[in-house]
Amino acid sequence: MISIIATMLTGILLGYFLKDKKFTQHTGKTISLTIFTMLFIMGLNIGSNKELIENLGEFGWQAAIISVSATCGSILASWIIFRLFFKEHTQNQEQE
Repeated sequence: MISIIATMLTGILLGYFLKDKKFTQHTGKTISLTIFTMLFIMGLNIGSNKELIENLGEFGWQAAIISVSATCGSILASWIIFRLFFKEHTQNQEQE
């Protein structure tokens, strides 16, 4: 866990100091590709797990409820953060 946090903090610090460099402006596509690759590999792992596939009906509803709840919670949290921190900044840019 410490190595994960340290890696993330290192990335944050590097991103902060290198934010004006050209290559850091194009990281969005790389991030999306990395996430899709991770999801694909996770799907392969789940699909190859015989025990999990056999019990999918038992876990399916629980997983669906947890997934929908997590997605709704993320959307709500994002909306609240946008309203609290970014809406005023966006309105000021539109007026200029």
